[in-house]
Amino acid sequence: MPSPRPAVPRITDVAALAGVSTSTASKALNDTGQLREETRARVRRAAEQLGFTPDSRGRALSSGRSYTVGLITTDSSGRFSIPIMLGAEDALSAGEMALVLCDTRDDPLRESHYLKSLVSRRVDGIIVTGRRTEPRAPIDVPIPVVYAFSPSTDPADTSVMVDDHGGAASTVRHLLTLGRQRIAHVTGPATHRSAVVRAAATVSTAGDALVAEPLHGEWSERWGRHAVDVLLRTTDVDAISCGSDQIARGVCDRLRELGRAVPDDIAVTGYDNWSVMALASRPPLTTVDLQLEQLGRRTAQLLLEMIGGASSSGLLELPTELIPRESTLGT
Repeated sequence: MPSPRPAVPRITDVAALAGVSTSTASKALNDTGQLREETRARVRRAAEQLGFTPDSRGRALSSGRSYTVGLITTDSSGRFSIPIMLGAEDALSAGEMALVLCDTRDDPLRESHYLKSLVSRRVDGIIVTGRRTEPRAPIDVPIPVVYAFSPSTDPADTSVMVDDHGGAASTVRHLLTLGRQRIAHVTGPATHRSAVVRAAATVSTAGDALVAEPLHGEWSERWGRHAVDVLLRTTDVDAISCGSDQIARGVCDRLRELGRAVPDDIAVTGYDNWSVMALASRPPLTTVDLQLEQLGRRTAQLLLEMIGGASSSGLLELPTELIPRESTLGT
C-alpha cells in the first residue's frame, strides 16, 4: 500500500507549537495587530519548523490588501529599470510582496491600459520609472505611487533620483587630485537633462582647469571617437571626462588609434558603470556607479511606508559612487 501523504501543517499547529492562540499566530504571520516582537519571532520560528506556508489569498482577504506592487517603465531595454526592479524586489520580498512589471514602450495609451489593469487587480501601490531623468507628468490613481529615476513634475509627489551633479563633480575632483590640469568634457544631447546637469557640474567643479566648452552629441561610441578629433585639432588636454561609458569607450578607442596612451597622456572617465562598456573598454574605465539597485530598494521602502499610511515625502536624491579603474590610475 502507498504510504499516507504527510499532513499539511495548519495555523492551529503553529499556534500550539508557539504556545499562543490561533488569532495571535495569524496576526504574527500577517504582521498585523499589537504584538510583542518576541511573540512574532516565536510564531515565525514555529511556522518555519513545521514548514507552514500562509495562504496568500486568505491573508489578502483578511487585510484588504493584494500584497502586489506594479512597476510601470518606459525603459524597454531594461538598462535602468532592471537594476531598479531588483532593488525594489529586495525590499518588497521582506514583506512577502510580489512585483508586476509593465513596459509601456513610451506609449501613453499602453500606460493608461496598464494603470487601469493594475488598479483593477487592486495592487497596493505603483512604482513609476523610465530611461530618462526628465520629470514626467504624474499618474492619477487612488493608491500610493513613488517615482524612481524619472521624477514627477508635481513636487508634492514622492520621487527618488540619482544625484547626477554630485556624480559628475566626483569625476572632476578625482582628475584634479591626480594632477590633471587641462580637462575637457564630452557628453550627450543638450536636450537631455542628465547631459546638461553633468556638464554643469563639470564646469563648476573644474574651474580654470576646463580648457573648452562641453561638447554635446549623441550617447554613442561613434560620438566619442569624433569628439576626440574635434578636441585635439584645437585643444591640448590631459584629461577627458565623459557623460557616459559609451562615449568614454569611443574616446579611448580613438586615442589609442592616434597613439595617445590612456591614462599616461590623457586620462579618461566615464559615467554609469555599465559593465558591458566600462569593463570591456581598453583600458577599463574609471566611472560613476548610479547605485540603481539601492535606488530601487529606497523607492520600495518609501512605497511600503506610504502603503502603511505615511504621507508623501517629496524629492529625494541619492548619492552615486566613483569607481576608479585603469583609465585614470594606470596599471
